[in-house]
Amino acid sequence: MASILQSLGKTVTAGFVLLVAIIILVSLGSSQTTLIALDYNWWTFLFRWLHVLSGVMWIGLLWYFNFVQTPSMPKIPDEQKPAVSKVIAPRALFWFRWAAVSTLVTGLILAYLNGYLASAVVIGLGGEFGGRSTAIGIGMWLGAIMAFNVWFLIWPNQKKALGIVEASADEKKAAAKIAGQASRINTLLSIPMLYAMVSAQNLF
Repeated sequence: MASILQSLGKTVTAGFVLLVAIIILVSLGSSQTTLIALDYNWWTFLFRWLHVLSGVMWIGLLWYFNFVQTPSMPKIPDEQKPAVSKVIAPRALFWFRWAAVSTLVTGLILAYLNGYLASAVVIGLGGEFGGRSTAIGIGMWLGAIMAFNVWFLIWPNQKKALGIVEASADEKKAAAKIAGQASRINTLLSIPMLYAMVSAQNLF
């Protein structure tokens, strides 16, 4: 067990092995003749699960940056800051930006499979405005804005601020400010976005 937990790859693999064991266990008490029925319900569930999994990674890292890393940086001695800016932050930003893509893509696929993609894109206008399509549509648009901020504001400016690409001291300072503001905007948007997503599944 200790060797599994010392490696992230082994830990994640063990998580999926445990998942398979749970699927088998649950199926024992089911009337299904197969472990997984590759039908419409299974595919929609799969993409919902992937959407949630990706969203946990994305929003979790967003909140890590805003609630932990950024407030802690002024308290870290200057000689220790490169450990964050040169090692931790670039690695976290890799998973952060690709989790944003995964969340957006799996969400769009899920909406398509469930048949509400078009109505959600127009926030329910011309149909059931004020209901499920409006809630999920608002959540989708907020998520899309957040993903745009990640790839076109946060990441390009963080590359300058962290020294991943060449930039002058003034450019780094300006880039850090833009990236920080975009990240705070995403933190702000994440609160109504999560409410809209969850309410669409539970209140309507």
